[in-house]
Parts: sequence; C-alpha cells; structure tokens
Amino acid sequence: MSRYLAWVFVREKKNKSGTVSIQIINKSSGSYRVAKTVGSSSDPDEIAYLLRKAYAIIPTLIGQTSIDFRSASTREFVQHLRKVKTSQVQVDGPEKVFGKIFDDIGFGEIKEELFRHLVITRLIEPGSKLKTVDYLERYKGVSIDVSRVYRFMDTLQSSLKEQVEQISFEYTKSVLGGKISVVFYDMTTLYFEASDEDDLRITGFSKECKPQNPQILLGLLVGPNGYPIGYELFEGNQYEGHTLIPVLEHFQQRFDLSRPIVIADAGLLSAPNIRDLRSKQYEFI
Repeated sequence: MSRYLAWVFVREKKNKSGTVSIQIINKSSGSYRVAKTVGSSSDPDEIAYLLRKAYAIIPTLIGQTSIDFRSASTREFVQHLRKVKTSQVQVDGPEKVFGKIFDDIGFGEIKEELFRHLVITRLIEPGSKLKTVDYLERYKGVSIDVSRVYRFMDTLQSSLKEQVEQISFEYTKSVLGGKISVVFYDMTTLYFEASDEDDLRITGFSKECKPQNPQILLGLLVGPNGYPIGYELFEGNQYEGHTLIPVLEHFQQRFDLSRPIVIADAGLLSAPNIRDLRSKQYEFI
C-alpha cells in the first residue's frame, strides 16, 4: 500500500512464471482499475527500482502530494486523530459549495431547514430517504426520523410547491436573459411499492415496466439547457398526451409567458395536440 492519499496504491502482481508486474491501482470510483503498469521483472533489484518509480509517478498521475508518515508532526497528528470519534466528524465542504449555490438561486427564502438538508444531500449522496437520513446523521450530526421526511414530502407538494417553482422560474428567466422563448416538455411514470390505489396513485401504462403497481405521472417543463420551470402530477391512468396543453396553459398564465416554442417527443405531439397547439397559436418542434 502506498503512502499517498485517496484510493490509489501500488500493487505487485506475480504470475505463474515468477515475474512480478508493478501496477498503480485506482479505486476512487469504487472498483479497482489499473491506472498504469510501470513494468515487470523477475529480478529483485529491478523490482525494487520499479516500485520506487511507481511511487514517484503517483503524484504526477493524480496531481497529489505525498505524506511522510515518519515525520514527528505527522505522528503527532495521527495520535490526536485516533482520539476523534466517528460521531464527532462532520462533512462541511459540500454545504459550503452547494449551500452557496442553494442560496444564490434563491432557495434560502424557504425557511424550512429540512428542505435545505434534503436538497443538498440529494446532490451529494443521491439515494433513498433512509439513506438520506443516515447520511445526515453520520456526516452532518443531524438526527431526523425518516417518518418526518415522508411527512415533509406532503408539505412540499401542498404548501411549498408554488414557492419552489416561483424561485426556479425567476432564476431560469434570469439565466436565459430575461425571456423564455423555448420550452421542453416530457412525461414519465413513477410507481409505488404498494397494492392499494387511491385518487392519484392508479395502475396504468408504466414506462418502468411495473403495470401491476399503482403509479403517478410526472410532467416536467424546462427551458433551454434544462433549466426548470415547473412540474405537474397526474393520475396514474392518465394518457400522457392529454397533459401537454393543460401544463402549457397553466404555466403560461401563471408566469405570464409569451407563447413559447414547444419541443416534445412524437408521443406527446399527437395529431389532436398539434391541432390544439395550432389553434392556440403555439409553434412546436
């Protein structure tokens, strides 16, 4: 194992004939990958030379300096580090980076601390709500019951959706030079691991090949380069083509948009929708 930081180390790989191959291994992506093969030999002196060469190459390969673990200052640091408990360790860097972006966009106006935690954690460590709770506990020292996260999803949809969309729209408009003349619309299905239906979660055509599960339809409207404008939820048995015109008209009226050029796939731009778009003086691609 090398004395370098990150998951980069030197490996000696010996084959059946006794020849040793010196390799630099990178495990930073979660799997072992040969970053560079320095050379191979069966001569002990040559092997020792190749090892020294490998350690010399690593800093230039990954742009990282080495740590001398033999120095007194490093030994003292390691001794202090051993006294630190896992519960005392917090990850602060992501908050400084993504937290600033979060505030610059304008989401800091939303005074729900859980919203901030969920958004930033989703960027850093995307996963289930249980994994989100675990991340916050492990790395931020924030203890939240997962049931609170589930309840907050209802709050987000019922009470905060319009505010979130308004902030997103204002930021998107500013980034796009003050005018949104082109919009992209698409639809997907989201299924639930449940057997019971309700007024929203209903079985229907599933893009995730889960027709036996109740689902909802999610329609997303974005501007150029994927900057978000808004989203709408529909019953799981709704035909996706029937969502296009209502979504366009809703956001056009809400944000006082001039009629933008609509870009959508062929499944959404059916013959009836094209007639409706033309009658309402929308251009489309």
